[in-house]
Amino acid sequence: MRFTIQRVSKATCRVDDKITGQIGNGLLIFVGFTNGDNPGMLPDAVRKCKELRIFPDENGKLNKSLVEIEGSILLISQFTLYANCSRGRRPDFTKAALPELAKSLYGELIKAFNDSGINTQTGIFAADMQVSLVNEGPITINLEW
Repeated sequence: MRFTIQRVSKATCRVDDKITGQIGNGLLIFVGFTNGDNPGMLPDAVRKCKELRIFPDENGKLNKSLVEIEGSILLISQFTLYANCSRGRRPDFTKAALPELAKSLYGELIKAFNDSGINTQTGIFAADMQVSLVNEGPITINLEW
């Protein structure tokens, strides 16, 4: 499981020109799944995202977490996080989980974030999405389990 996390002041996902998810201060998280990922991995991922201290305190130091700023998450499924570009010019996506597994894990991850008390907005699995954001910092972090 791979996350690309961006600290944002706002982010929006649109599908067919309709907003499917929109947040203010918080995290835009792109998530990709691979074969071997399982629901047992999700609690650690949720905890890590909630507790990452990447928001500024009153002195401008990165000391606050998503929970402390009462931020939200926009969670977007993105199989291309598992692109292998080591050969040729066309990315290879064979390490990405099959759609059935990825969709199930994505749904469980959404539920896990919501159950943890974080306002979680989403895109639509396997849809052609347009994501816009204002990356603050800029801060972008990649995590892998």
